[in-house]
Amino acid sequence: MASPVTGRTAALSLQLSQAHRELRRRLANVRTALGRRHLPDDALLTHCLAFCTTLTNHHQGEDEGLFAALLRERPDLAPTVAALVEDHGLITGILTRVRELTDEAATRPHADLAAIGRELDGLAAVMESHFRYEERAIAAALDAGVQGPDTWREPVLRFRAPKEP
Repeated sequence: MASPVTGRTAALSLQLSQAHRELRRRLANVRTALGRRHLPDDALLTHCLAFCTTLTNHHQGEDEGLFAALLRERPDLAPTVAALVEDHGLITGILTRVRELTDEAATRPHADLAAIGRELDGLAAVMESHFRYEERAIAAALDAGVQGPDTWREPVLRFRAPKEP
């Protein structure tokens, strides 16, 4: 029998959706700045790279924290977690391309930033689909009453410095 949804379970689900909302906001800011080019190129590229690092950090934290903890308690979630981790890999590929393009743009004055914009547009679409699925799937698992948030000794949604690819 599933345990009831607790305050910590609801808080963890809320924390996940808040993190996603903040990542959406940051990406929108980078895309807007890129489209308007109202910042000096070096500042724009710094914002872009900072966003890439933040998103990578978030996904690594999920993979090593939340997903690992959920799988210990709910091995039946393995296919769902595998799909989410696969998405993380796809997103990492896009972020790698964005980093490559920003590195190129940093070394070439008056570089065409449109290629970065196209990658960010694609990233936004993939992120939105991924975040919606993740929020539904993980919230459903938490709402089904995983023991986790009340019994997990370690924080499961933490941010840390990203590992090098």
